[in-house]
Amino acid sequence: MRISGLLFGALIGVAVFEQPSSAQNLTYELFGRTIDSLRIEAGIPAISAAIVQDGTIAWTRGLGFQDLEGRIAARPDTPYPIGALAQALGSTLLLHRCVDHSYLETNDLVVRWTPAYQETETTVAELLSHTAPDKTFRYAPARLAALTGVVEECAQSEYPQLLAQELFDLLGMINSVPGQTLASPSPEDVTKFDPAHLARYGDTLRRAAIPYRLINGRPFRNPALVPAQAGFAQGVVTTALDLAMFDQQFDGGFLAPETRKLALSQTFANGKPLPTGLGWFVQAYENREPIAWQFGVVENGYSSLIIKVPNRGLTLILLANSDGLSAPFALEAGDVTTSVFARTFLQAFVP
Repeated sequence: MRISGLLFGALIGVAVFEQPSSAQNLTYELFGRTIDSLRIEAGIPAISAAIVQDGTIAWTRGLGFQDLEGRIAARPDTPYPIGALAQALGSTLLLHRCVDHSYLETNDLVVRWTPAYQETETTVAELLSHTAPDKTFRYAPARLAALTGVVEECAQSEYPQLLAQELFDLLGMINSVPGQTLASPSPEDVTKFDPAHLARYGDTLRRAAIPYRLINGRPFRNPALVPAQAGFAQGVVTTALDLAMFDQQFDGGFLAPETRKLALSQTFANGKPLPTGLGWFVQAYENREPIAWQFGVVENGYSSLIIKVPNRGLTLILLANSDGLSAPFALEAGDVTTSVFARTFLQAFVP
């Protein structure tokens, strides 16, 4: 995938020729046009986007169509399943509820909290950082399911309720749902959530972007996706706008300062650096600027990306209704700059 040369050149060069305030506004506009161009080139029907700058939601857009056949335009508050990007939310919940406000320590063995866990020497931090039992980096979101039980044991409540009450409700994320399966609540769900919450979740899920699979570069509806229950790295449905509000609180004191620093700091195993913090990938952009990021892929349906530039108070959020935003770039290897969408953002806003 290539970037539209003239537009991208204008994007990264505009700050040189404009006054600061007008340059920033124009940069947002050109960035949006470039992302839309990349979206079309990738065959992605819709992308919803937001940028947070210094604690303020500075820019939002809906690009393309959340429902191609119905010609329903994407909006910043269009809901999408976010796949394994949910681990950024799960890790924040764990750190807030169990580290900052309880007695869990990240170097605790997982079996301290869930005795049936088979990896008897694995710590909570090692799961959060995708450290394999042989103490090497191995990206495996399914392995994080064990942390669902850790949070439940620590907080003495079930994970979907904790996610709803102690993250979504607390942070005002009113278009976020703790589980795709809540579109058709089970009798057990009815005991966990009150009628108002279930009604809101049902409405949000009905408004969710339609999933599309790409065949020869063309999008086709994919009705075969199976709804996922909420877990540490799956099942969450949310919006770019809600994730922007989450980001505001993440940087605004929701976590204790030392806990937030720990989450975004590079981890080590056997004395070797890993490309992860706790719930986040971390790397140095062009060997100088620390960034933290996370992504999600729902194969043949959805994809998501969040990139934080902590020293600049800057965050990008992108959600899409095909897997083309993340799947083509092998992001599981730990280098976000393989993504043309990430490079466009970083080259525009982190010169």
